[in-house]
Amino acid sequence: MSEEPRIKIDPAELTLKDKMIHINRVAKVMKGGKRLRFSVLVVTGDGHGFVGIGMDKAAEVPVAITKATAVAKKNLIQVPLAGTTIPHEIRVKFGASEVLLKPAAVGTGIIAGGSVRAVLEAAGVKDILTKSLGSPNRVNVAKATILALSQLKDVKAELARRKGPAAAEAA
Repeated sequence: MSEEPRIKIDPAELTLKDKMIHINRVAKVMKGGKRLRFSVLVVTGDGHGFVGIGMDKAAEVPVAITKATAVAKKNLIQVPLAGTTIPHEIRVKFGASEVLLKPAAVGTGIIAGGSVRAVLEAAGVKDILTKSLGSPNRVNVAKATILALSQLKDVKAELARRKGPAAAEAA
């Protein structure tokens, strides 16, 4: 399976909103005792098809949030939207977490919880049905959701690809 080259998205051109998904206090045991740090998971998106997640650590929470936001802006992806929902159903596994995303009719809303909801809201998806399977680990669920959104195909581009170059010239 060939991967198309990833297009670099400039976060300065977008009006991004950041949302913190999870803060975790982590400790490293050293000779003099425990060294406490904070690990933060942040999602950023413009609400119109661009979304990214980032995770980073620091000694203080605000610094960790700033660092995680910078990572999220570097990892932006574009999500192909079909109106207010996604173009097709997709099921993706990341680690022990699995996420199922299904398109929904207009007015359904985001039927999701936790990390999945945060990522989908940041991406600008308004109507979707989801199910989180396997491990409830917030980080892996968020990464599985991003992976699923990155694997979505645009319907028109996919049809043109399947029909081949002759059909693209005729259209």
